[in-house]
Amino acid sequence: MIVAREFPTPASPSDAVQIQKQLKDLVVRKGSVRPRIVAGADVSYKGDVARAVFVLLRGLELLEKVVVDERVPFPYIPGLLSFREIPPLLSAWKKVRTRPDVIIVDGQGIAHPRRLGIASHLGLVLDVPTIGCAKSRLCGDYDEPPPERGAWSPLVHKGERIGAALRTRDGCNVVYVSTGHRVGLKSAISVVLACAPRYRLPEPQRLADQLTKQ
Repeated sequence: MIVAREFPTPASPSDAVQIQKQLKDLVVRKGSVRPRIVAGADVSYKGDVARAVFVLLRGLELLEKVVVDERVPFPYIPGLLSFREIPPLLSAWKKVRTRPDVIIVDGQGIAHPRRLGIASHLGLVLDVPTIGCAKSRLCGDYDEPPPERGAWSPLVHKGERIGAALRTRDGCNVVYVSTGHRVGLKSAISVVLACAPRYRLPEPQRLADQLTKQ
């Protein structure tokens, strides 16, 4: 697959913050997707080597998977994860043969202090609709939603709704869903639920997570 936008390499953490501030207003927070092909994207680490994975499903059937290992290009700094994880994800993306309708990214979208988490940043670079689905919260507050599958409550930071705490299974811990790029929050919630009929994580993301750990 072709990368739509150049990914700048920051010279320092302060430079990375400035890049985020410049790009955040380019994020499109609206859009409705009814996808046929959904990708999951995740990255894990072993020492200074990152493993980047894309898993593509049509419905809930495996269509394609890509795994790339390469050296980590940027140190771990909270809030600057995209500069560490997007370069290996771009290497994996170039090997993907089928263009997905939407990508569920293991991480934050606009649920980020500067409103540019990895899902939003990746969506801008690829020009593909993206959804952030995180296992833990980076910022914001919420009221615990009811225990039933499909229940959710707004995730709010500094008076702005930035995402949702979503229950994907009865009684399980919530996941934190947010707009990445070109997908509104309600559509993002619908896609995550449709892709999570059995487990806490949506299936493309869950399979990507498994592959990063193999």
